[in-house]
Amino acid sequence: MVYSLTRRSFTAIAGGLLSGCSTLTQADVRLLARPGNAVTGCEPGVHPLGLRRERDSLLYAPKSVATDRPAPLLVYLHGAGGSEQQGIKKVSPLADESGFLLLSPASQGGTWDAIQDGYGPDVRTIDQALTRTFAMRYVDSRRIAISGFSDGASYALGLGLSNGNLFGSVLAFSPGFIPAGTQRSGKPRIFVSHGKDDSILPIASCSRRLVPELRHAGYPVTYREFDGPHTVPHEIAEEAIRWFFG
Repeated sequence: MVYSLTRRSFTAIAGGLLSGCSTLTQADVRLLARPGNAVTGCEPGVHPLGLRRERDSLLYAPKSVATDRPAPLLVYLHGAGGSEQQGIKKVSPLADESGFLLLSPASQGGTWDAIQDGYGPDVRTIDQALTRTFAMRYVDSRRIAISGFSDGASYALGLGLSNGNLFGSVLAFSPGFIPAGTQRSGKPRIFVSHGKDDSILPIASCSRRLVPELRHAGYPVTYREFDGPHTVPHEIAEEAIRWFFG
C-alpha cells in the first residue's frame, strides 16, 4: 500500500502538478471561503461547527487570541483513522502559546477522499468549515496555513498547492505523496518534516523524493529530517510554528 501511494505521488507531480494535466478541473479543488470584516464573535474554547452529526469540524480559539483584531489561522488535517479531535489534542497547546486560531476538520471516511478516490466531499466540508470560521472570528488573510500529519500531510500539500492564494503556508508532517488532481495556484511556502526511521511512509520513497520535486517546481521548501519513526516530535512541531510566524 505504501509503495502504490508513493508511486502515485510521482505520477501526480509529473503529470498533474507540473504540466497541468488532470482528469479534474481546478474548480474541484478550489476553496471559495475568504476572511471578511463581519463576524459574530465567539468565546475562547472549542466550538463544534455543526457540519455533521458525527465527524464534525472544530474551531479552537485560545484565550491568547484577541477577539477584536485579525488573528493567524492554522488548519490541521488528521492522519488515517483520525478525527477532528486529533488537531485539538496535538496542536491546541501550541495555539495557546503562539496565539493562533486552530481549525480541525474531519474527513467523511477513515481518511481524506483524494488519498483514495480523488477530490470530492472533503473539499466542500473544509470550505464550509472555513466559511463558518471566518464568520465567527477575525482572521488575518496574510497568515493562513494548512497543515497535517501522514495522510493529512499529503492532503494538505494537495489543497495547499491548489489554493496557494488562500494558504500562504503549508506544513506537511511525514507526507506520503501529492494526490492526483492537484493543480498549482499561487506560490505557498512549504515546511516538510519526516522521520528517518519511518516504517509507515518510508522517507526515501516519500519526502526525499517529494521535496526535490517541489523545489524544482519553484516552491520555497524548508525540510527537516529527524531520528525517529512515523510521528511529529515536539521540537519539530515548535520549529514549524516558529517558521509559520517567521
